[in-house]
Amino acid sequence: MARVRLSVAERREELLRAAIEQIEARGVAAVRIADVAAALGVSNALVLYHFSTKEKLVAAAFAHAAEGDLAHLRKLLGKRTTALRRLRSAVRWYAPTGQAKGWRLWIEGWAAALREPALRDVTRDLDKQWKAALAEVVSEGVAAGEFHCPDPAGAALRLTALLDGLAVQMTAYTGTVSRVRMQQWVDDALARELGLERDDLTAATA
Repeated sequence: MARVRLSVAERREELLRAAIEQIEARGVAAVRIADVAAALGVSNALVLYHFSTKEKLVAAAFAHAAEGDLAHLRKLLGKRTTALRRLRSAVRWYAPTGQAKGWRLWIEGWAAALREPALRDVTRDLDKQWKAALAEVVSEGVAAGEFHCPDPAGAALRLTALLDGLAVQMTAYTGTVSRVRMQQWVDDALARELGLERDDLTAATA
């Protein structure tokens, strides 16, 4: 059967999705242009035509994944409900016990970013946008009188740092902490940052 002819944009997206899958399976250091090409049944030359080097392909793949994650975050935070509900929904999705996918991918990205400037730019930009989005909703909740938080930017930084650290623990050391206990820690941290009791947090967002 003849292969369907894709537009340039469609082909790039197909290559990026395949690159993400290969990075998750093999790791940034081990993945090769040939692996991505083989996964799609195309030539190495086609991959190189679109991205020219493995480094550019990897950076573009992480940027593509980041755009998807940010789009979903903005969807959660943009719902027409209270700031508290939006925050808890976003934090629960982002937490390693939630539905967010790709923690193995991002752990690989953080490690590789120590040596790859282009990838470091991508991960740093994603981190800034996540924190800014959360801080904005915290500020909205404070203004609406839903909770008390004197430092929304600091709260966003502490929350994301906790979630990132728990994700590393859960991904690298499966079974170290139960999902229930981890979710309790996340709720405790969110309540603490917002000046609430955890029972008040869960009751308000039930």
